Amino acid sequence: MDNRWKPSATVAAIIEHQGRYLLIEEHSPEGLRLNNPAGHLDPGESLTHACAREALEETAHHFTPTYLIGVYMSRMQRELPGGVLEDFTYLRFAFGGELGIAVPGQALDTGIERTLWMTPDEIRASQDRHRSPLLLRCMEDHQRGQRFAMDMLYTDASVQGLGPLRS
Repeated sequence: MDNRWKPSATVAAIIEHQGRYLLIEEHSPEGLRLNNPAGHLDPGESLTHACAREALEETAHHFTPTYLIGVYMSRMQRELPGGVLEDFTYLRFAFGGELGIAVPGQALDTGIERTLWMTPDEIRASQDRHRSPLLLRCMEDHQRGQRFAMDMLYTDASVQGLGPLRS
């Protein structure tokens, strides 16, 4: 039995245009929540590929990550039926970049209700609807101009070169 603690590796696209940020409204166990286009790193993909994929799936727009905004950790607990607590720790890699064109006919990912553009003040005023406390922090870091070069990230060829994971 493997008792090693493993945080969930996630990526997020922090997309700003003319002072507004592109968010998604998604169904979660806590109800309808706001979030950055974000999701889990899948086996065999780089962080930047995961971010571009998640942005496309959740916004129906191409997105090209061009800089790292930051690396973040958060933790949440959720009570399940029977009083059992689920405990999650997320390790988020947040990227800024270039929003591309919308893909005609592209459906939004399951659970995504809609996309919306919000001002920083609107985002701050809606904190009770945020799926993650990192939504606000990533936006504020972006507003402050926090940018890191992409060459600080390295994905070894073995990530994609070993074939599918075995169970």
